[in-house]
Amino acid sequence: MTVFGPVDEAGWLRGVARRESPYCDQRPAGVQVELLVIHSISLPPGVFGSGDVARLFTGQLDSTAHPFYASLGGLRVSAHFLIERDGAVTQFVSCDRRAWHAGVSTFEGRPACNDFSVGVELEGCDFVPFTDAQYEVLGQLLIALRARYPLRAVRGHSHIAPGRKTDPGPLFDWHRLRTYCPPTMLPPAN
Repeated sequence: MTVFGPVDEAGWLRGVARRESPYCDQRPAGVQVELLVIHSISLPPGVFGSGDVARLFTGQLDSTAHPFYASLGGLRVSAHFLIERDGAVTQFVSCDRRAWHAGVSTFEGRPACNDFSVGVELEGCDFVPFTDAQYEVLGQLLIALRARYPLRAVRGHSHIAPGRKTDPGPLFDWHRLRTYCPPTMLPPAN
């Protein structure tokens, strides 16, 4: 299980692997981190442990390595964090910067969620349950982020880009995050 320290003054989580992504930029002036967006990803789809998610986020994915990757050629995308199936965490972008994870998105009528959010990718897909290690590490990450930023909500990519995105998917157990934050921060129960 990954053990890590607080988020430092530069927006980096202490004690986790760090692979900096070029796919980020400055947040707009005066904008604070208020939203945590949970995603899921696997490359190739449904395959875990390939290392290709990190390669995608750092611009090193070989678009000829798998037929699906041809559709990803030239894609410039990142997230702040990736939590692998075993709970290992890699940070790609400082939380003080804007990672390119949400795309066209809206939260409570406010567009451009990348401006005011931190993106966390869970290695997974819509059809496979997430691991206990992932939930535990996600919860600890949520605590660390809440200690440093004025987070007021946690949502899935599907909540901020409905109809366009489905992640983290129907098997994500939102109830498991109640140990780490007030229920008012989580999406309303369906």
